Amino acid sequence: MFKIGDLIIYSAHGICKIDDISEKTVSGITKKYYKLHPMENSQRVTISTPVNNDKVVMLGMLHKDQAMQLLENFNEPGLEWIDNPNARQAFFFDLLNTGDRREIAKVVNTLMRKKIEVKKLNKNLYERDHKVLNTAQAILFKELAISLETTFEEINALAAKLINDNL
Repeated sequence: MFKIGDLIIYSAHGICKIDDISEKTVSGITKKYYKLHPMENSQRVTISTPVNNDKVVMLGMLHKDQAMQLLENFNEPGLEWIDNPNARQAFFFDLLNTGDRREIAKVVNTLMRKKIEVKKLNKNLYERDHKVLNTAQAILFKELAISLETTFEEINALAAKLINDNL
């Protein structure tokens, strides 16, 4: 169980801070709930979710050594490219929804590599692929930046360098 003040990764909301843990009764059932807010949300949205919610992914932040290991994935070639855009997007979403950071890093790595490849041909990444890349990158790279006490931009630059060094 997380504590008040902990930073966690909460499903598609990314990095969230736990503001409170309290009991609530919903439909006659009393459970402990986390009250949290996304760190990137300037509107101060509040999320309430059961402590033992098995329908969403809630993960503690990476430690520095785990973050460094995760960055090593960007030395690898990435996932096999799926030509069918619908099948590719479904496959990527399935991987992202696991919450497994290694799988998320593979998706980001693959899309970053494809973006470089198509740019060399004076083309652009498909809009849907671009959206998946931006969403996954935002969550993963912000977490890496916090874990490594740096910035999103520095993590992005490092990942791009690792990819370019291994093309």
